[in-house]
Amino acid sequence: YVNTSLLTKGDSLDEIKYLIDSRWFKQWKKYVGFDSWDMYNVGERSLYPGPIDNSGLFSDQETQALKEHLIDELDYVLVPTEAWNKLVSWYACLEGQRPIVRKVVEHGMFVKHCKVEVYLLELNLCENDNMDNVVTRHFSKADTIDTIEKEMRTLFNIPSEKETRLWNKYMSNTYEQLNKPDSTVQDAGLFQGQVLVIERKNEDGTWPRQASHPKFGGYNSYSSSYNYRESQSQPGLCGLSNLGNTCFMNSALQCLSNASPLTEYFLNDQYEAEINRDNPLGMRGEIAEAYADLVKQMWLSRSSYVAPRTFKTQVGRFAPQFSGYQQQDSQELLAFLLDGLHEDLNRVKKKPYLALRDAEGRPDEIVAKEAWTNHRLRNDSIIVDIFHGLFKSTLVCPECSKVSVTFDPFCYLTLPLPMKKDRTMEVFLVRSDPQSRPTQYRVVVPKLGTVTDLCSALSKLCGFPPENMVVADVYNHRFHKIYRRDDGLNQIMEKDDIFVQEEDSEKMNLPVYFRERHSKHAGSSTSTMLFGQPLLITVPRQNLIADVLYDKILERIGCSQAPECSTSSSLNASLGGCGSPLSDGASCSASSSNGSNHSGTCNETNGLYDGKWLDTTVNQTLIKEHPEPENGQSEEEEETSDLENGSKGDTAKLFTFSIVNSYGTANISPLPCDGNVLKHVLFTLLLPPLFSAAHSTVAIDWDTESKKLCYDEQEAEAYEKHESMLQPQKKKATVALRECIELFTTMETLGEHDPWYCPTCKKHQQATKKFDLWSLPRILVVHLKRFSYNRCWRDKLDTVVDFPIRDLNMSEFVCDPKATPYIYDLIAVSNHYGGMGGGHYTAYGKNKVDGKWHYFDDSSVSSASEDQIVTKAAYVLFYQRRDEESSSKPQPSASLGGAPEPADDHMDTN
Repeated sequence: YVNTSLLTKGDSLDEIKYLIDSRWFKQWKKYVGFDSWDMYNVGERSLYPGPIDNSGLFSDQETQALKEHLIDELDYVLVPTEAWNKLVSWYACLEGQRPIVRKVVEHGMFVKHCKVEVYLLELNLCENDNMDNVVTRHFSKADTIDTIEKEMRTLFNIPSEKETRLWNKYMSNTYEQLNKPDSTVQDAGLFQGQVLVIERKNEDGTWPRQASHPKFGGYNSYSSSYNYRESQSQPGLCGLSNLGNTCFMNSALQCLSNASPLTEYFLNDQYEAEINRDNPLGMRGEIAEAYADLVKQMWLSRSSYVAPRTFKTQVGRFAPQFSGYQQQDSQELLAFLLDGLHEDLNRVKKKPYLALRDAEGRPDEIVAKEAWTNHRLRNDSIIVDIFHGLFKSTLVCPECSKVSVTFDPFCYLTLPLPMKKDRTMEVFLVRSDPQSRPTQYRVVVPKLGTVTDLCSALSKLCGFPPENMVVADVYNHRFHKIYRRDDGLNQIMEKDDIFVQEEDSEKMNLPVYFRERHSKHAGSSTSTMLFGQPLLITVPRQNLIADVLYDKILERIGCSQAPECSTSSSLNASLGGCGSPLSDGASCSASSSNGSNHSGTCNETNGLYDGKWLDTTVNQTLIKEHPEPENGQSEEEEETSDLENGSKGDTAKLFTFSIVNSYGTANISPLPCDGNVLKHVLFTLLLPPLFSAAHSTVAIDWDTESKKLCYDEQEAEAYEKHESMLQPQKKKATVALRECIELFTTMETLGEHDPWYCPTCKKHQQATKKFDLWSLPRILVVHLKRFSYNRCWRDKLDTVVDFPIRDLNMSEFVCDPKATPYIYDLIAVSNHYGGMGGGHYTAYGKNKVDGKWHYFDDSSVSSASEDQIVTKAAYVLFYQRRDEESSSKPQPSASLGGAPEPADDHMDTN
């Protein structure tokens, strides 16, 4: 067995790791008893995992390209070379699959940490004189620019004596020279899909591409840039180039840029006198300086867009989670940036120690003032001036009624969205009637309900008794999981293929898999591969013989024989067609199970075939897919059993049987066809809980020729749609922003895993907790909590939150009786489109100069109207408090560029 330490040791630089599908890995752990608490069925043949199968990780089985957004431990596990080699020596890999090999590289440019690089970077390579000829190659973040250049010289047949240089192509008019060959791909900031151009020196010693001096020299330490587009664009209407999945950063930056009090602070260079380079919690002022430089480019330059490369580099140095080019969260970037700017600009050079003190019955006004004063003694910056407010937190012990009141500062409000009580699920109902195609239904179920609720909801639509339903997750052509009635629906993901099978309580429901046999090469053993949709076959609980089982299966699949099957010289029989995997035929010649020939007929109305045995010779070799546990059958024994399994003189079945493990990857035994009752088969199939990992099942094995001639894959995948699928889905309800605020300030009981320590009871208690707002900042940042995560559930709420563009009155939510009115107007919105783990970020911003709304989509900036702003994509809202002295008409300040110049009509939208 693999030593536990091999799988748990940390990552070291340049170490090689291998990806394994977590589903196969979990099966292997059960088989070997890897976990001390799961030793019940160690070594059971039915648990044997078979060859390592990574099919579930691939978006394309031919190219074996990884699916996007795979998650460590949830979708795959990483094992070191030594462990991989041992696993391969014991189980081998599924035929045709290549190992998924990845390397441990350093992430972060200042704070280094090692991490496996699961996704390699795809770069598009071309020559300067022929940019239409683009070649795609994959590189590691640890590869150097020199490595890429050498690869390009080889690809484009450039002689070794020919001098070249490399360019990073952003858009049709933006290039950066990559002039440090030792820089890594990560250091150079290359991103997914980046176009690199190699340029050959002319014979006369000149270069085809004449580089001009960078407009903002010093913004980039490793490359020069030129040809930033000049425009007559208005101050602040400057796009930000997407450096590779950096739309989340661009969105947050555009929102913050339109917070005019902070922007004026940087444009007026007030930050220079307040940089705190000695703050151990800060970043030596480097984040503040990088942000100041970027703000000046956005507001004082005449560029329609800039590339925030230096800013991103600095962020990545201090926050490695943002150093790469994977999609991140705009709110998380914003939280880091506000905290980083605060510490870099903290006017407090030496923070005093202050003991926290509870209210202890004192008036709220006194406790709140004390808390705010103490906060300012340690935290005093432009960020605190503009963005910080004060919470009131009240905890009540359920046992002794002790009341604890504290006041805490906040930089943004994270508001929960009212959760929908229901969810919509799409499932397939599979009847036992072979004439019925699977039917897809859309059902509404309680979001926190159970499988019982799903069956009840489906029963109302189809009229089938819920107690006779079996709910299964079908994955990779097998039953991955059969759900119990009390299983929570939160275990079922949106992407799961859920099939509800008809169950007969009076009979036994036998799971059946389809497998195709492949000969590895002449004269050697064969392998099997799952295909099609698995079935539940209803069979008698007693007196089951192989012939009955064969007839039952043939009845279920006999409606989809391929047309060629009836005319094939190799297969003289044909079966009717009406919607299962065997397709249309006209007449069928067959021999009965007792050996006498008879003619079966195909009813064109119902497509049923009444024959049993086919007058054809089918390859009968029953193969084990891969080496099995000890005491497995020898090849000679298998060959003997194959003859017993399928042959009767010159007649043969269309397919043969095997008893296999629940994954369908390992044979346990052949299915005897001697006419005797399959007692040991029934015992094997019924002993474990149905569809547990230890459960065995039956596979029907086809040779390639039979499958090709008689199995109609298109028909096998066909299904009907119930009217519930055709009805338009209900428009999602809209909630008001005030509902989110009310939910935030609602009293709740702490969870059992998040108790509060009561100083009176001297123990942890599930106290009640309530948040209130005591004071609010000049700029109120509202984070709508759209994303939820846990081990079994990942979800994004697409609820439309109706938030006001102007006149947001927060006064009613502030519990300070002496507070002045808090009236806010919206100034910016960060939007997120798409689902979990991906999508795209944009922003709306209200320009301080002209008072108009604009839409920021990376490098593109366009005009926007107020009626476009409130959407289900709204994620982070920026509100500015309306000051009594401000006029209704916007007055541009000198620092923001004064009166706007005429805008360039030809806006770059790339």
